[in-house]
Amino acid sequence: MNNADENKAGRAGRYVRQLTGYRAFIPAPLPPNPPLDLGAPLRERLSAADYALGRLDGAVLTLPNPDLFVFMYVRKEAVLSSQIEGTQSSLQNLLAAEAQLFDPDTPKDVNEVANYVRAMNLGLERLRELPISVRLIREIHAELMRGVRGGRLQPGELRTSQNWIGPAGCTLATARFVPPPPHEVPQALSHLETFLHDGAGLPPLVQVGLAHAQFETIHPFLDGNGRIGRLLITFLLTEKRLLAKPVLYLSHYFKQHRAEYYERLQAVRDAGDWEGWLGFFLAGVEAVSREATATAAAILRMREDYRAKITEHLGRAAANGQRVMDRLFEHPIVSVATVREWLGITPAGANQIVARLEAIGLLREMTGYARNRRFRFDPYLRLFEEAAE
Repeated sequence: MNNADENKAGRAGRYVRQLTGYRAFIPAPLPPNPPLDLGAPLRERLSAADYALGRLDGAVLTLPNPDLFVFMYVRKEAVLSSQIEGTQSSLQNLLAAEAQLFDPDTPKDVNEVANYVRAMNLGLERLRELPISVRLIREIHAELMRGVRGGRLQPGELRTSQNWIGPAGCTLATARFVPPPPHEVPQALSHLETFLHDGAGLPPLVQVGLAHAQFETIHPFLDGNGRIGRLLITFLLTEKRLLAKPVLYLSHYFKQHRAEYYERLQAVRDAGDWEGWLGFFLAGVEAVSREATATAAAILRMREDYRAKITEHLGRAAANGQRVMDRLFEHPIVSVATVREWLGITPAGANQIVARLEAIGLLREMTGYARNRRFRFDPYLRLFEEAAE
């Protein structure tokens, strides 16, 4: 290995043998040194990602009520990010649980996904008064881990013991990666916070990509690090005004390319390959931005199609049909009782409206029961489910 390769290999940090014999990684502060090579390949990726992100931002702002649509984008990200960590719950499971329409077949881990949504919303709310910081990250972690699997592992508290990453049953000696020992974590996070605030003059998307990788390397909590690291991407995109609304479900790309995602992160630590990681990250931003932009356009088309169908097929009940559809964007899984409450009509009237909306394909019954039936806003949910597949 020549000097240039040695310098590059060590610019992300170094492995240090601990007293008990295992080797832990001590990350170097950002930005990388020697500096990033932002030559033609990365510049082109950055330009394409910036352009795609800008188009997504504009597309979402053309929607009739952007905040209603953010509701679904956030939940899609929550489901996908949680699935990377092994949860089984689907978007439909999450929405049914949030609507308090419980099914005995719902996976038990749905609460973990619901916590992700709450952690996301808490972070976005807190960003109005608090910059991204260690304090904010700890608050979000406490919300993410409250009352769920791993919830006994110090929610909101930096770890005070060594953790490691690898296949089930591995040890510190055989782990794929060992993050810094606990006494190094506060300083590593302090350096990361400093970088988040000054950015070293790097393009904002590059800063976001570097910060995510560095957080995953520090692994400051006993559980939930992957999900917090992916939440950090969303918070940074909104804080840096790269997106007006949190509508980039980047976990879709990470899940699709899961092996490469972990390989790229590990190549940063082992070989200092920040450029390889950033190329992967920026390609993901571009791909998912384009997909989410297409989803926004499809939402508009679907909405207009069903407005026309309601007007054509529901006759005098069309006004109530339109009111139900408008509410479904925020509550995509409903019961007849829910519709009755929205419209202030009799049970028979609510049943009739639901049946007519089912007949035109706006609603689809999802339980198969004769009683206590539930209906999903099928054309809308399919737009998000098909993209996830």
